[in-house]
Amino acid sequence: MAAGGSRAVVLFALGANLGIAVAKFVAAAWTGSSAMLSEGIHSLVDSSNQGLMLYGIKRSSRPADDTHPFGYSKELYFWSFVVAIMLFALGAGISIYEGITKLQEPHAITNVHIIYAVLGIAIVLEGLATLKAFKEFNKRRRGRRFLTALRQSKDPALFAILLEDFAAIMGLLVAMAGVSVAYYMGYPEADGIASIIIGIILALVALFMAIEIKALIIGEAADIETQRGLMKIIKSEQGEGKPILAINEVRTMHLGPRDILVAASVDFGDGLSAGDVEATTAKLETAIKEQFPKVRRLFLEAQSEEAHAEAIAAEAVHEAELVGVEPGDADEADVAVPTKMAPNQPKGQGDYITARPMSRKGRKRSKRNKT
Repeated sequence: MAAGGSRAVVLFALGANLGIAVAKFVAAAWTGSSAMLSEGIHSLVDSSNQGLMLYGIKRSSRPADDTHPFGYSKELYFWSFVVAIMLFALGAGISIYEGITKLQEPHAITNVHIIYAVLGIAIVLEGLATLKAFKEFNKRRRGRRFLTALRQSKDPALFAILLEDFAAIMGLLVAMAGVSVAYYMGYPEADGIASIIIGIILALVALFMAIEIKALIIGEAADIETQRGLMKIIKSEQGEGKPILAINEVRTMHLGPRDILVAASVDFGDGLSAGDVEATTAKLETAIKEQFPKVRRLFLEAQSEEAHAEAIAAEAVHEAELVGVEPGDADEADVAVPTKMAPNQPKGQGDYITARPMSRKGRKRSKRNKT
């Protein structure tokens, strides 16, 4: 349903923007407005971007194969990143260039009533598209603040359209203000200034999108509610008389908006048979996938606490060497002491050991303490 919701939002925005783009270009040619031309370019770029989003959604739904054993879900992230680049290079770049050209050679605007008619219709259509995107986005916020939910969203097909539509409305208002000042106050440079402001708005939106989508491409963990839920399910098999002695670590990563990979390391009781371990693993997988349908792959590793701590420490030393730390200093200065709390895990929500390379500040502070 979520995928269908995102696709419907993109299709609605695509239809609106195609119609708006044609009207803006006609109005720009008729009136000579630089801001209107920038708006036409903006709508054309938005239409292209939405086409790429639909392509990304379709490509990401392909099943796994031998070449891509985890599927193609991340392809949506790639095409979303391309959208951000296009918005920056074409939308923002051309708008700013057109505005600068208009400032260098200002000319009066004619038939301003046509511009107002097109801008008015565009505001209504963009407003409807934004409202549809916002309603879909609001369903997934789960009470979080708007900006927090936006940054934590794993579905670029939705938040990119929401941001583009918001930028479109802001651009339309700026264009209307620039045209009004240029026409009624006899200051034609205002039209060019409006075009530059529109370009800056697009550049900022594109930059925000690129930063957020880059994090998704690299691999973001599931939200904290999902992590807590996963820990709760696994902990249900831990304790006296239960098969799991300790939970070493649980790692998650979004391969796509509705595709989460979970890898967990647990310490099973020494006396358990292979059948008992298999039964526990199957039970956990069933419970997790029932509660969290987005978890499509679960890997459970049987590993003692000591072996896990050694493996994590070795991994930390290796990563420290990659960032240029002397191997002899890595295990003392650059490996965080294993703790009983997971990263970003509130107290009482789960006990498992983690160890990782220290941050650059941590390394400097540790070396100062040694000297």
